[in-house]
Formats: sequence, C-alpha cells, structure tokens
Amino acid sequence: MAILRVDGVTKSFHGSKIIEDVSLELREGELVSLLGVSGGGKTTLFNIIAGLSQPEEGKVFLGGSDVTGKPGQISYMLQKDLLLPYRTVEDNVALPLLVKGMKKADARQKVSGYFEKFGLEGTQKKYPSQLSGGMKQRAALLRTYLFSARVALLDEPFSALDMLTKSAIHEWYLQVMEKIRLSTLFVTHDIDEAVLLSDRVCLLTGKPGRITKEIHICEPRPRTKEFALSERFLEYKRQILYYLEDIPPLRGFL
Repeated sequence: MAILRVDGVTKSFHGSKIIEDVSLELREGELVSLLGVSGGGKTTLFNIIAGLSQPEEGKVFLGGSDVTGKPGQISYMLQKDLLLPYRTVEDNVALPLLVKGMKKADARQKVSGYFEKFGLEGTQKKYPSQLSGGMKQRAALLRTYLFSARVALLDEPFSALDMLTKSAIHEWYLQVMEKIRLSTLFVTHDIDEAVLLSDRVCLLTGKPGRITKEIHICEPRPRTKEFALSERFLEYKRQILYYLEDIPPLRGFL
C-alpha cells in the first residue's frame, strides 16, 4: 500500500495550466525521483503535496487520509538548508518541535537522541557558520525529518554540494533512510543522481506538466561506485534520455 498518493492533481496560474492530471504513488521506504526541465511544474506539485497550495482538481492522500490543502502533514526541504545563523545546530534542528508548542528543554532532549544517528554528534552547540556544506545539509535533513517522520519531499537538496561531498551525502542519506524507514520524493535535474538514488524515476514533462514515463531502477541499494561506471548504469541513462528526447517540446534541447 502506498504511504503517499497523488491522485489526478491539476493546477493553473493566471489561466494557464502548470500541471495537469498528475498521479503518483510512494511506498514505505522508497525513494522516487521527479526528473524534468526547469519550469515543468515540479515545485508546483511539491507545494500541493506539502499542503501549501490547493489544487483545482485532484487529491493528496497520506497513509489513506486526505491531506489536500493541509500543511504540516508532510516534510518539505528546499534547495537551501535555511538554517538560522543565530541559533545553534541543536536549536535549529528543534524548530519543528518548538513550532508545535513543545517547551525548549523538552525539544532539546528529544532531538539529542538523533544527532549520532544522523552523523551530527558533537555539533549540537555549534552554529551553522562552523559547519561544512555537507554537515549543514545533514542538520537540515534532520530538521525536516522531525517535522514529519514518515515522508520527506526534497527539492534538489544536494545541488550546491561539490562532487565528492555529494557522493558521500548520497551514501549517508540512503543509510539513514534505511535505518529510520523514511520514504522520499526527490526533485532533481541530474540524471546521474536520479539513477544512483532512486527506486523509480518519474519524468514530469510538457506544458502543462504531466507524468509521461516511469522508469524502475532494478538495482540493489546502496549502489556501488562500480555501478556508476557500468554498462547497466549507462543503459538507464540512455533510457531516460530516449524518453526525454521523444517528447516534442524537448526535441533539439538535449
């Protein structure tokens, strides 16, 4: 059974449809990537799933409950870490609990048990400026998890990291997902990243945006460095590029 289900969602702005009849499912412990060009409606779809925007048509279900237009049910992490520079890492991470009305001492106590699990032990009293880019992303991901511990929406969270840091945090994130049974819907423009991380890749393309193809990545996780250099990896990339190139508005773009 799907933990998250998007059913026939349509959204317009100023009379123009941005996405139309978009449906997808996310199962427990699964990572599904949304891949497409800029302006294709991925962020619009995420805002609807997170309850920040109301669709004209369609519904969003979390664990069987209708959460359409209800913010605070699903975690949402944007491209930037958005850590507050004047708060310690501990207090940045505890923000979702404070917003929900928990006392600061209780919130700090609750988050303390997660720092080792997220590879952040020893950073509690530091400030964001004292952390590396990768550690900031870990802190932001922990804060996202504490907001809602079932499903995470990640909108290009690793795009600002250098190649080596990105590779390390990919491996780390998959390990954390496995450990805490987190389900992830992931926006990326990076085909390599989608193939390396995903159970399925959904192509959101066209004007208005629609799910035009779903590609299953039938490889065990975590995926090795050897896989990233293999013919199987290249075949998945070829398949994704083939379907992107077959979409009329993108012909000649790729």
